[in-house]
Amino acid sequence: MSAQHTPRRPNRGARPRRRAAVAATAMSAALALTACGGGTDAPVGEPEAPTEPVDLRMTVWTADEAQLELFQSIADDYVAQNPDLVSGVTFETIPFEDYTTALTTQLAGGNAPDLAWVFESNAPEFVSSGALVDLRPLLDSTEGYALDDMVPSALELWEDGDGLYAYPFSNSPFAMFVNTDQIAASGQPDPAELVESGEWTFDAARDIAAATAEDSGKQGLVVRDFEYQAWENLATVWSGWGAAPWSADGTQCTFAEPEMVDAMTWIHDAAFEDGAMPGPGTTADFFAGDAAMTITQISRASSLDGSFEWDVVPLPAGPAGQQNVIGQAGVGVFAAGEHPDVAADFLAHFTNPENAAKLSAYFPPPRASLLDAEGLAEANPNLSAEQLQAVVVEGVEDAVTKPAHKNFAKLSGTVRAELDALWTADADVEAVLTDTCAAVAPLLEE
Repeated sequence: MSAQHTPRRPNRGARPRRRAAVAATAMSAALALTACGGGTDAPVGEPEAPTEPVDLRMTVWTADEAQLELFQSIADDYVAQNPDLVSGVTFETIPFEDYTTALTTQLAGGNAPDLAWVFESNAPEFVSSGALVDLRPLLDSTEGYALDDMVPSALELWEDGDGLYAYPFSNSPFAMFVNTDQIAASGQPDPAELVESGEWTFDAARDIAAATAEDSGKQGLVVRDFEYQAWENLATVWSGWGAAPWSADGTQCTFAEPEMVDAMTWIHDAAFEDGAMPGPGTTADFFAGDAAMTITQISRASSLDGSFEWDVVPLPAGPAGQQNVIGQAGVGVFAAGEHPDVAADFLAHFTNPENAAKLSAYFPPPRASLLDAEGLAEANPNLSAEQLQAVVVEGVEDAVTKPAHKNFAKLSGTVRAELDALWTADADVEAVLTDTCAAVAPLLEE
C-alpha cells in the first residue's frame, strides 16, 4: 500500500479557484471565437471534392498504442475509399489532464482541429456555443448509418433542439470492482451474492470495506480518481440518494438539498468515522492490490493483471434505489476547422455500425444493436458475458452522466474549493454545502 499524508492548509482552495477562473475565461473566449469563425446554423451535408485532397486532424486524449492503431486503420480505410477527398488523417494526442485547456488554446489561436473528443462535463458549453456543426442531417442521410439505432439517453448531452453536435463514442458505465481474495480472507459477504439477493447497498459496501480494511491493513473502498479533488466522480455515490449538484436545467443549486446532505454525510463518515474509505492524502490503487473495492469505469478492467481474484458488480443501491452512472465522451466537428464537411463525412465513417463494433473493444458504444453481452465479451476478454450484461448492457440504459453544465469550467474549480472545508473530521456537512451553493449560484446564472 502506498500512503502519504499531506498537512492541510487553510487557503488550499484559493489557488485552484483562481486557476479555474482563468481556464474558464479562456475556454469561453475560445468557444465564442470559434463560433464566430464558422456558425453552425447551416448543418453540414455531402462533401464536395476539394481542389486537392486534404489532411484531417482529430485531437484525442488517449496515448494507448492499440487504440491509436485501430483509429489509424479506420482512417486509412476511409482514405482508400475517398482519395479525392482526403490524403490522410492525423490523431493528435493531448494529455488527459491538460486536454480541454490545450484544445481551447488551439481554438483561440485559430488552429482548430477538424474533429475533437469532448468530455461530457464540457458538452453543454461546446454544444450551446455554436462551435460544433450539426451532424444529424448528414448522419441521418448516410446509407447504412442507422442513426435510429442510438440509445436515446446516450444522445441527450450532445443535442440542442433537433440538432446533434457530437457522437457519444464512449459510454463507459461505472461499476464496483472487488478484490474477492481480500474480502473472502476477512470473512465478509461476497458482493455478487448480495447483488443476487437484492442486498447490495452502499451501507453493505461500507461495512464490507471497513471490515476488510481493518483485517488486511490496506484500504477499503476507493472512488477512483476522486482523491478529494475531482468531486464530480462522487456522482457515482450520491446518485444512489437521488442527489445532484444542480437542477436538470442547470439554473438552481441543489448541493444543500436533503438528498445531497445525506449522501455527503455518508461519504464523510465512511472516510472519517468508519474507516471504509481512505482519507485525504492517502492514495490506494485497487489494481495494485491496495484496496478491497473501487468504483471506476468498466474500461479499467484492462488494468487487471491476474495477481488476485476479482469480480465486478453494478453500483450499489442507495436510499433512492440503484442508479446507473456513465462517463461519456463525444467526438464532434468544429465549424472553424478548415474542412468541416469532409470532417463530418469522415466522422460518419469512423462511427458507422461496422467501425463502432471495432471501437467497442475499448469504448462501450451508444448503439443498441451492439449492446449485446456475447458480442462485447468477444472484444473484452477480461470480462465475462454475465459481467458485461449486468454492468455494461444494463448499465448504459437509463443511466445518468457525471455532472455537466455550460459553465462547468468555472463551476468545477469553485465547487472544489468550497468542498475543501468538508474534508476534515469535524466538518459541518450541511453548512459546507450551504456555503457551496452560495458560491456557485451566481455561476449557474451566467
